[in-house]
Amino acid sequence: MASLPKNVPVIVGVGFHQERGEDPTGCSEPYQLMVQAARKAAADGGSDEILRRIESVSVPRGMWQYRNPGRLVAEALGCPRAKSILSDLGVLQLTLLSELCQSIAAGERSVGLVTGGEAQFRALRAMITQRRVSETEQPEGTPAPDVHLTSADPFCSDLESRRGLNLPVEFFAVIEAALRHRQGLSVDAHRDRLAAMYSSFSKVAAANPHAWRREMVSPEEIRNPTAKNPMLAFPYTKRHCSQWNVNRGVAILVCSLGVAQEFGLDSSRWIFPVVAVESKHVVVLAQKRTLHSQPGTVLCGQRAFALAGISPADLTAAELYSCFPAAIQSFALDLGLAGVCPLTVTGSMAFAGGPYNHFSLEGVARMVEVLRAATGPRRIGLVSNLSGIFGKQGCVVLSNVAREGGYAYEDVTRAVAKVDQPLPLNEAYTGPATIVGYTVVFQRDHPSHAIAICDTPAGERTVARSEDASLLEAMMREEFCGHPVQITAGGSFHLQPAV
Repeated sequence: MASLPKNVPVIVGVGFHQERGEDPTGCSEPYQLMVQAARKAAADGGSDEILRRIESVSVPRGMWQYRNPGRLVAEALGCPRAKSILSDLGVLQLTLLSELCQSIAAGERSVGLVTGGEAQFRALRAMITQRRVSETEQPEGTPAPDVHLTSADPFCSDLESRRGLNLPVEFFAVIEAALRHRQGLSVDAHRDRLAAMYSSFSKVAAANPHAWRREMVSPEEIRNPTAKNPMLAFPYTKRHCSQWNVNRGVAILVCSLGVAQEFGLDSSRWIFPVVAVESKHVVVLAQKRTLHSQPGTVLCGQRAFALAGISPADLTAAELYSCFPAAIQSFALDLGLAGVCPLTVTGSMAFAGGPYNHFSLEGVARMVEVLRAATGPRRIGLVSNLSGIFGKQGCVVLSNVAREGGYAYEDVTRAVAKVDQPLPLNEAYTGPATIVGYTVVFQRDHPSHAIAICDTPAGERTVARSEDASLLEAMMREEFCGHPVQITAGGSFHLQPAV
């Protein structure tokens, strides 16, 4: 430890604050949840006094309307001069942590807080009980955040939207079909595997003291649609999806090694951010050359392991982004983690709870706790994150042992852009095509339509739709990835007639 530079960033405290009150008027608003989590992070680190030394408060935008949430949090914590940093939806959630660590490593800051909070369960209960709740309104004259990270990258193409592919659950269900096809599983065997995997995640959540749902759920309860667990986009039922109706805040307190030593904090509880790697190269789903695998994830993983001087086998555990099953499986595939280590320490966004835009921070905070509790001289964890429909990818490596040479960060966007060239889209295409990914979308418990991303003979992509009831039923019994279809004017697809 004595040989490390004093500006090495170290996570000294993490805090979770959760409220489950049925009466919405008795529940905190989002920024108050962040404040409570921050105070718990300071207590976890061993010093309330360190809160007044905070030099920046970083917050990913949530479903609230605050103009400058970092300012609200800083004032409540007694560090009103702290720089406020806000990142918009579309910015990788882990970017705020990596930005803080880079700043500390450069000697620009010495103490910073990264925090997020949501109170959507409060809002839901207010709607159900017809009780009015409000959020603090910052007036128009409120200073803007000192740093505002924005993103103008597309969520999807106009063609995808016009053909009816709009919701995240639908996009990830299309990716799921491509993963199933790549694995060579039958439709039923694949559904069984998903259900078993998510049932195992519910077991992890049951042991996570911060999880929103802490009951184990059987594979059958996840796989099979019911009135309370409807099919949304085949093969996903509601229990496969992120649960964002939570009241929860999380906080990660990071400081320089020098400050940690100055405050006399317990070094046995320190967890070091070792490496962070990000790709910000965006290709919309229909134009991706492979739907099941992301070049950005592959390169992020390769560089993260190389910079950390480790291999996947060295990991104690991982927390892979889990908005939908396809995300966690694709990360596991591209990072080489399948069968290597646990893929979640939280229990996933379906059971632990998935706040709108800060769950990766919860993954980091929970990983800190898991690495502290693990045995062995060197414990290493990886947390991954995506933005949009796998448009951006990132990962951080954490350990109880600092990296020789200190914290490392790398942006691999340019390198990914060289290998991840988008395929051209052809909206006007008619003729034979081959399905590369698809889903059947449900409305009111009934299959409504199918959406398919297809290859054309000329190497282009198109997106097509079908409302043929018999075809929809067949697509939920048999594998249609790799299946030839005929696309007609207006973007409908049909089975090719037998020759």
